[in-house]
Amino acid sequence: MNKKHVSLTQKIGLACLLAGSIPLVGLPVAASEAETVSSSKVAQLSPQDKSGAIERPSSLSVSEIEQVTSVSQLSDVRPTDWAFQALQSLVERYGCIVGYPDKTFRGNRALTRYEFAAGLNSCLDRVNELIAASTADLVKKEDLATLQKLQEEFAAELATVRGRVDALEARTTTLEKQQFSTTTKLSGEVIFSLASAYGAYPGLGNRRSLASGTTTGGAPGNDANVVFNNRVRLKLLTSFSGKDLLITGLQAYNFGGGLGSAIGSPRRDSLSGTLGYADSIFGTASNARLAFEPQFGATNPSNLSGAPGNNNSIGLYKLLYIFPSGINKLTLFAGTAAEVDDAFPAIIPFYGDGQESVSRFGNMNPILRISGGTSEIGLASAAGFIWNISDALDLRALYGSVNASLPANGGLAGGTPLGAGLFGGSYVAATQLTIKPTPAIDLALNYAHSYHQINILGLGEAAVAVGAIPNVGATTPVSLNSFGATAAWRITPKVTLTGFGFYSFVDAVTGPEASTNILSYMGGIHIKDVLTPGSTFGLLFGQPPARDRVSGAASPKPEDAKPYHLEAYFKYKVNDNISITPGVFVIFNPEGFSGNRTITVPVIRTTFTF
Repeated sequence: MNKKHVSLTQKIGLACLLAGSIPLVGLPVAASEAETVSSSKVAQLSPQDKSGAIERPSSLSVSEIEQVTSVSQLSDVRPTDWAFQALQSLVERYGCIVGYPDKTFRGNRALTRYEFAAGLNSCLDRVNELIAASTADLVKKEDLATLQKLQEEFAAELATVRGRVDALEARTTTLEKQQFSTTTKLSGEVIFSLASAYGAYPGLGNRRSLASGTTTGGAPGNDANVVFNNRVRLKLLTSFSGKDLLITGLQAYNFGGGLGSAIGSPRRDSLSGTLGYADSIFGTASNARLAFEPQFGATNPSNLSGAPGNNNSIGLYKLLYIFPSGINKLTLFAGTAAEVDDAFPAIIPFYGDGQESVSRFGNMNPILRISGGTSEIGLASAAGFIWNISDALDLRALYGSVNASLPANGGLAGGTPLGAGLFGGSYVAATQLTIKPTPAIDLALNYAHSYHQINILGLGEAAVAVGAIPNVGATTPVSLNSFGATAAWRITPKVTLTGFGFYSFVDAVTGPEASTNILSYMGGIHIKDVLTPGSTFGLLFGQPPARDRVSGAASPKPEDAKPYHLEAYFKYKVNDNISITPGVFVIFNPEGFSGNRTITVPVIRTTFTF
């Protein structure tokens, strides 16, 4: 390189480096030597989404630069570099050189003409500042001449930059006047679904589980017509300090099912109720449940009133506050409308009732659903902690009550079947240890202890969830000790093998000794970016919750077979805000009886997010 070219490059480098507002670097010797800055990811964890991350380019922002006072502070600049003297001169004469936080200059990085124009504009401002401060002797005549020439050459780009700044200032002013809140962000999800169900209960003496403990047939069910349902959710995320988060959720839906005009007379306007396999109280608990249906249909089981959001009314389904404890790595949460999966990571990639698995069974380990933990209506009041022990170890625990707002316990006949009070009636105490032994493996170990005032599991995934201990009355209180394990192994960045296991010991608290054990498991494969980026495919197989054994007064076990669930779905990502998911799941030996017909549930779910 000749001396004349070096001098010109130094002058241009001067114009850029004088900018000060962005880390403009010396021009490369040749275009072929230009290097681009790679993208980086900044993890942004929400209280509910534990694995989310937002792509952000390595933008040239003020927050990412750092003032230096000596060229020697720049680790990648050497005295032998051709631009060393120019850089050194800028530090001594103008004091406007900047570097990256890691004390590098990255002199071979290429810049656009717009970046150059922005730097030149800031350079002019810097010169004016020096003149105004009566330090014009620092600005040499030849430097000003070079700047004038550059200003003329880049006049169009400078005008564009100034126009963009003016436009941004105008937009910022408008947004400040019209913004919803300075502390709150609004997000939303709308689900439209087409679904049906085939393989109705045949009647004619075939057996099924009933809440009363009997196992004789009952009237035959019917195949369901194609139904068009919706669920709308709006979520307000509010932070008062930047370290806390208040989650307020509103919803509306038009799914059926729930308590009828009298106890023991359930509505049958859900898919599972129409088929004839659902429980005999709410007409919803069944193997044939969609992922996005509320657990108890249109009913709030704590007081037998309407569930929030039913019949497309507007109801509060989420109210939870998450805040720092003041102890390093320890976060606390409490709320009057919460779900277990708000705090506990689901681990499996099929999780997400609006985006992934189309069945209730396929979405998560039943250990997270026990005791109405994921009712879809924010049934429980809960409090607990999140302790991020390390990057590889995370411990969480909670206490939840589904009847915390009720002062008096009237029992099933009095309209409070689950009990009353924060510490009276039904409750659950649960914990989860999440382990990440390698970057590709996630493990979760769970334990939950529950007390229910009536004979239920609170799962919603099988008819055995109501009348859990057979041959025992519906009002018999039960105690549950439940265990779960979940794993996900990303064998490639796009392919994950996953599965879970669940086992619960259910014992009668009063009356003669009676108990039952409930078993469930699942395994599957999840593939990302199928056909198009963001589209996913899931295939899973397993056993929905079913009785494994009974003892005492619960004998004999009513079922003569094990139910099995097979599911496949494909989520097609139309764009960042719309996805369409066709899927189908098949239930063999529904509710654990070999005489029951195989159930087939086809689904097409369209999800809008904003």
